[in-house]
Amino acid sequence: MPIRLLLVLLVTLGGCGSSGPPHQRLSLTGSSTVAPLAAEIARRFEAGKPGARVHVETGGSTRGINDALAGRSDLGLVSRALGPEESADLVAFTVAIDGIACIVHADNPVRDLSSRQIVDIFRGTVTSWAEVGGPELEIVVVNKAEGRSTLELFCAHFGLAPEEIRAHAVIGDNAQGIRTVAANRGAIAYVSIGSALTDMQAGLAIRPLDLDGRSADLSAVRDGTWPLARPLNLIARRDRELAPLVQAYVSLALSPEVDDLILDLALVPPAR
Repeated sequence: MPIRLLLVLLVTLGGCGSSGPPHQRLSLTGSSTVAPLAAEIARRFEAGKPGARVHVETGGSTRGINDALAGRSDLGLVSRALGPEESADLVAFTVAIDGIACIVHADNPVRDLSSRQIVDIFRGTVTSWAEVGGPELEIVVVNKAEGRSTLELFCAHFGLAPEEIRAHAVIGDNAQGIRTVAANRGAIAYVSIGSALTDMQAGLAIRPLDLDGRSADLSAVRDGTWPLARPLNLIARRDRELAPLVQAYVSLALSPEVDDLILDLALVPPAR
């Protein structure tokens, strides 16, 4: 039998056995901040729906939007609110609330920075921690890559243009930023508060900085006093009805049944 025909038969027969229902596949792509929660929800979803398989892939919020619009994924993952033009074509389902905070190495004695100091650091006009109450140590600025919603929100809040930031390193996802800071005593980056708190609990040598006297913690995100809070969204095309499998996943993600997963990742459940 020709090898090509044999492979076709194997793939075809693989889904026709009596071991269980055929696989139904769901693809989610986008924000690295939303992805860990989406993956945890996927595990619970698959456990309750035999045969369902959910694939979660990161790449940034811009990818999530582009993939959802182009039909390359069933749901996009976006860690910010949609803009007016985006909302004309896309619908967002908010699954959690997160904040953004600057992080430093755990050995850095600086605990709080003002908005002015953060702007000066990222513009490169302040280059030593000694200038903001810390040790005589060069500040290593870690910035986010283009296409990441964290970069957009950070710049919008502090009135910075992306090209103004004088970065020593450019990273993609939160995990990369956290690892970079944990490995460099002089580094500063901005990441998801949820990701930072989760990795601190796991033993990574980082610490979030308070901002303008406000504590960088979940209670501030929850009560709305933390100034850099954002929704974590699943998004889909507005002009297409959700397929039953997609609707079932979204329904689970929006239900209180996943609040424990949200809290385990140091995020805040949305108002329902």
